Amino acid sequence: GSGKTRVLVHRIAWLLQVEQLSPFSILAVTFTNKAAAEMRDRINQLLMHPIGGLWVGTVHSIAHRLLRRHWQEAHLPQSFQNLDSDDQLRMIKRIMRRLELDENRWPPKQAQHFINSQKDQGVRPQVMDDHGDLFQRQHIKIYLAYEAACKQAGVIDFAELLLRSLELVRDNDALRHHYQQRFRHLLVDEFQDTNTLQYAWLRLLAGQNPVFAVGDDDQSIYGWRGAKIENIQNFSQDFTNTQLIRLEQNYRSTGNILTAANALIANNQGRLGKNLWTEDSAGALIDLYAAFNEQDEARYTISRIQQWQAQGKALAHIAILYRSNAQSRVFEMRLAELSIPYRVYGGLRFFERAEIKDALAYLRLIANRYDDASFERVINQPTRGIGEKTLSVIREVSRQQHISLWSAAEKIIAQQQLTARARNNVQRFQQLIEQMSEQTKDFSLAAKVNHIIEESGLKHHYQHKEKGDKGEARLENLTELVNAAQSFTYLSDDEHADMDELSAFLAHAVLESGEGQGSAHEDCVQMMTLHTAKGLEFPLVFLVGMEEGLFPHQMSLDEAT
Repeated sequence: GSGKTRVLVHRIAWLLQVEQLSPFSILAVTFTNKAAAEMRDRINQLLMHPIGGLWVGTVHSIAHRLLRRHWQEAHLPQSFQNLDSDDQLRMIKRIMRRLELDENRWPPKQAQHFINSQKDQGVRPQVMDDHGDLFQRQHIKIYLAYEAACKQAGVIDFAELLLRSLELVRDNDALRHHYQQRFRHLLVDEFQDTNTLQYAWLRLLAGQNPVFAVGDDDQSIYGWRGAKIENIQNFSQDFTNTQLIRLEQNYRSTGNILTAANALIANNQGRLGKNLWTEDSAGALIDLYAAFNEQDEARYTISRIQQWQAQGKALAHIAILYRSNAQSRVFEMRLAELSIPYRVYGGLRFFERAEIKDALAYLRLIANRYDDASFERVINQPTRGIGEKTLSVIREVSRQQHISLWSAAEKIIAQQQLTARARNNVQRFQQLIEQMSEQTKDFSLAAKVNHIIEESGLKHHYQHKEKGDKGEARLENLTELVNAAQSFTYLSDDEHADMDELSAFLAHAVLESGEGQGSAHEDCVQMMTLHTAKGLEFPLVFLVGMEEGLFPHQMSLDEAT
C-alpha cells in the first residue's frame, strides 16, 4: 500500500513523455497476467492514448513471445504447443507406464515436482548425477524420457518456457546483443517473487542497461514455489551503482494496523529494513479473540459478520483469511447454516475446468496432430467406443516406433492391428479432427471454437448425458469459452506476430490457467488464503487460525530455525 507499482508506471510514462524514449526500448515485467493488464491500462491512462511497441507482460508471457519469434534458434517446431499442469502430469504417467515404474512407489506428482523444480534451477537431466541415490536415479531417468517425449510431440511445459528462453538468450550472442540493444530500460514489479531462473533470465536481458526493480522483502511469500528472497537482498551487489529508495508512507492501512505490522515483521531475519507510517488516523483498534476451538472461532467470526450485515453494510467488503484452504470448511458450514452467501477463492479456475480443457484439447489437436496429451484427452471424450485396451495398443506402437500417438493410430489402421470395430472408431475420430480442421480453416476464432464444441459432440454430451445443474454449468462454461474467443485481442502486428490467431489464443489460455479469474459480482463474504489475498483490500478482515504451527505455519517455523 505504499505506491510501488504506481511509481513503476509513472517511471515508464516519464521515460516515454519526458525522456522521449521509444516504446520499443522498454521492457516491463510482472508476475501475473492481471497485474500486466492493469499496468498497461494505467500507462495508457497516464499518457491519454494506447502505446504500441511497449513490451509489458509476465515473465512467462515474455519468454513465450521470445520463443515464438525465434523458434528455430530455440530448436522448437514452429507450431509448438504449451502443456498445462494436467497435460504434463498425464504425459509423465504415460512415460512411467512405459518405464514400468510402479505409481504407488514412484508417485507421478512427485516426479512432476522434481522435473519442474530442476527446471526452475536451470538444471537439465543430462548434467545431473544421482550420487548413488535410487530416488535421484529414477527421477533423472523419468526426466530424460519426459524431455524426449516433449521434443517428439512438439510441446513445452510452463517451466520449460522460461528455461528454453534463458538458454536461447544465453547461448546466442547475436540474439542477446540484439535484445540488450533494443531494451534500454528493464522494469520489474514484485521483484521479491523472482526465483533463481527468472533472476538469471532478467540479468541476461538487462546486460549493462538500467534496471528498475520494485519489491518488498517483507512480502516474500512464494518461497514454496521457488521464489528467492536473496534476489532482492543481493540486488545491490549484482548491479553496480544501485540506489535504494524506501517507500515507507502507507496509503492503505490505518495507524493501528501499521503499528502492529511493524512490530511483528521487525522479528524477521535478514530484512532490508523499513518502518511504515501513515498520515491517516490511528483507526479502529485491532480486535483479538482467543477461541476455545475452531467451532468457537467460526461462531465468533460469523456473529461479527451478522452485526455488520445488520448495519446494512455490504458482505463483499468482508474477507476471512486463512493460512490453508482446509481451514475454510468450518466457516463454510456455519455460513451455509445461516444462509449467508459466501465465495471461496481458489476453486477450479476457468481454464482448468474439465469441459474447457476438453474443448481446448480439440483445438490444440487441430493446430498440431502430434500433440499426444491432447490426443489422449479427447480420443474418447465424449465416449465413442475407444477403450483403454485400444489406447494401450496405440501407446505401445508409439513407444516402439518413436512416433506420435496420431501417427501410431494411422499405422494401426493401415496394418489392421485392431478389431474391425475398434479400427473404425479410431478412424472416425481421426476423420472428425481432419474434417473440423478443414471446415473451420476460414472461420473467425469465435466461430471456430463454437463449431468445435458442437461438432466434437461436447455440447450434445452435456445437454443429454450429464443433465441437471452440473451439465448446465458445463454448457455455460463452454459458452463462456466462445465469448472469451470473441473478446480475445489478436495483435498481428505486435505481440502475436509470430503465430496464427488460434495458436495465440491457445497460448493465452495456458498462461491464464495459472491465475484466478476474479470474483462473481454478487454481495457475498470473500474467503481466501493469505497468498490469494495479496494486493487486495477489504474494510473488514478476519485473520483466523493464528496459532503456533498453523500461522506461522510449521514449515515456515522449521525454515527459520
